[in-house]
Amino acid sequence: MSPNVDRTPAQPTDQFKEYFPVKASELKPGRAVVMDGQVWVVTNSDHVKPGKGPAYAQVKFKSATGSGTTEKRFRSVEDVEQAVIDRREMEYLYSDGTGAVFMDNESYDQSTVHKNVLGDAMQYLKPNTQIVVLMYNDNPISVEMPAAVELQITDTQPGIKGATATNQLKEAICETGLKTRVPPFVETGEVIKVSTETGEYLGRVKE
Repeated sequence: MSPNVDRTPAQPTDQFKEYFPVKASELKPGRAVVMDGQVWVVTNSDHVKPGKGPAYAQVKFKSATGSGTTEKRFRSVEDVEQAVIDRREMEYLYSDGTGAVFMDNESYDQSTVHKNVLGDAMQYLKPNTQIVVLMYNDNPISVEMPAAVELQITDTQPGIKGATATNQLKEAICETGLKTRVPPFVETGEVIKVSTETGEYLGRVKE
């Protein structure tokens, strides 16, 4: 009979209890790593194979605390400590003085994501928006926004009757406070689709 063996993975002794080594070539946006005693979330990763020399990954990160960004180059075969994170589907409820409150769709637990962590995402959030919140050690460290959101225009210059040209844009303010530029025929009260990556107008939403 085989002896009992404890197969529980060994845990690091520092504050980061859940991470494991991966190759830099495996880093993709949305993944989190531990560097210099902090958790960083990958925002962009370019994998380059030069004509001469070894392949490398040029990676951009944002701090999980919202304290800043950094960019690093790794050899593709270099080991990086990837943090184990949970992706939880949540519903945005409301904002307070410190950030935004989300509700877990499964447990109904509520979590506050600090405004420094959210950054520009706050401009695209309205109540009942469904997004994915990245959690590390039960702490929210980032959010994954949909590619586009639908927002109502609360203020813009009056539309020009019969206007169809889109090469001349005017400023519009959306219900979340986001400022964007729209074609002259778009009017206050209309709902538009906006890119969460660039803030650009993508089109009107038909009723």
